[in-house]
This record gives sequence, structure tokens and C-alpha cells, in this order.
Amino acid sequence: MRKKIIAGNWKMNKTVAESAQLATDLVAAVKGQPYAEAVDIVVCPTFLALDRVSGIIKGSPIKLGAQDAHWENQGAFTGKISVDMLKAAGVTYVILGHSEPRTLFGETDANVNKKTLKVLAEGLIPIVCVGETLAEREGNITEKVVSTQVKAAYQGVSAQDAAKTVIAYEPVWAIGTGRTASDEQAQAVHKFIRGLLSELYGSSVAEAVRIQYGGSMKAENASGLLKQPDVDGGLIGGASLKVDSFLGIIKAA
Repeated sequence: MRKKIIAGNWKMNKTVAESAQLATDLVAAVKGQPYAEAVDIVVCPTFLALDRVSGIIKGSPIKLGAQDAHWENQGAFTGKISVDMLKAAGVTYVILGHSEPRTLFGETDANVNKKTLKVLAEGLIPIVCVGETLAEREGNITEKVVSTQVKAAYQGVSAQDAAKTVIAYEPVWAIGTGRTASDEQAQAVHKFIRGLLSELYGSSVAEAVRIQYGGSMKAENASGLLKQPDVDGGLIGGASLKVDSFLGIIKAA
């Protein structure tokens, strides 16, 4: 039985003070709640707010995630953050290959692979994002695109490490657009990804990997999506920026 995982990707939102307030409110809201122990809860603030949020959520059921990482420990990589720095801030999960870096900033499959290997080597858990654009879905190449991204990200990853990872399926056409894949559409791609993992690593690893849905999940549609047999949680954007809406998704999980 895979434990559901709900991760809030705060993206480029909230100042450090605002992030601290949101974290404080979340901790207060989940304190003593049985559902908070039944679901893995993750928040991924901006790099600036990681240290502050880490201190606030310490001792609570909430885990800390980062929005990206570099594959080198240090060096002349202006604007980048190393895994060592993330570990020192108390990070457990790292989002990699999100559709926004892919589509806006030239993130490549090769870079996602290097980051995945580095994050795993340092004992953190990658949330590897994959997904197709609207043109790719309309061109009926969703499975081809997702297969290419998964195989590239997991190149050189051992079965033992693969079992520790999380995959987030993000239909790019459903992120921040108000559009959402239907329950059946989401399940179909999640099932395909699990089948692909089975081909790569065997059924036991495929059954261990948690696959999140990452396309505009909200409290209103979370229940139907999360009831699907291969949907193991959500990578939440806008709905994670308010306590009530984020809690609604956690409770649905």
C-alpha cells in the first residue's frame, strides 16, 4: 500500500515572512490530526525561505522540499543551489524537471538525469516531473513524450534508488490554466508510467514508486483523482498557497 504524498510547490510566491506565516498556519492546522500522519505532507518554498520554514515545521508531520538543485557541490554556477546546501537547510525532497524550467528556461532531459543522480547520491528524494504539452497530447504522442522523459531521468539509476523516488505527472496544458485532466486521463498516464517502470526495473519497484498528479489539483477535484489506483498524491501549485485549500487536498488524500 503506497502512502499518499501531497507536496505544495510554492513556486516564486511569498516573501520569507509570508512563507513563515503560511508554514506556521499549516503546522497549527495539522497538529494532532490523524490524517496528517496518514499522508506525507511536503512544502517547497523559495530557496530564500527554506531555512526559516525548516525551523517552523521541525517536529511536525510536514517535510521540507526544494524547487530545484544543481548536480555539482560547488563552483562557478551563479544563481544555482547545491544539494549540500539544501541538506544543510533541512530539505528532504527536491523537485526536478518541472515543466516550467523545461519550457521557460531550457531544462533538458540530460540535466534532469544528472540532478536526479546527485540528489539520490546525497540521500534526498527526487520528485521527477514529466508531462506533455497540449500540442503533444493533441498529436497523440503523450506516451512517447512521457516515456522519453522517464527513461532519460532514470538513466543510470539503480533499482534500489528508483524505488525511493517520486514521479509527478504534469500535463503541461493543465498547469495554471484552470484545465485539469479527467480522472480517467490522469489514471491512464499514471498506469502507463507504472508499466514503464515495471519494464525498466520490475514489478516490485514499479509498485513502490509513488506517482503524483501535478496538473491543477484542487480541493474540489482531488477526491476523484486520488481514488484512481495509480494516482498516489499531488504536486500542488496555486492551491498550496492557502491553508484551507491545501488542507482540503490533504484530507482528500
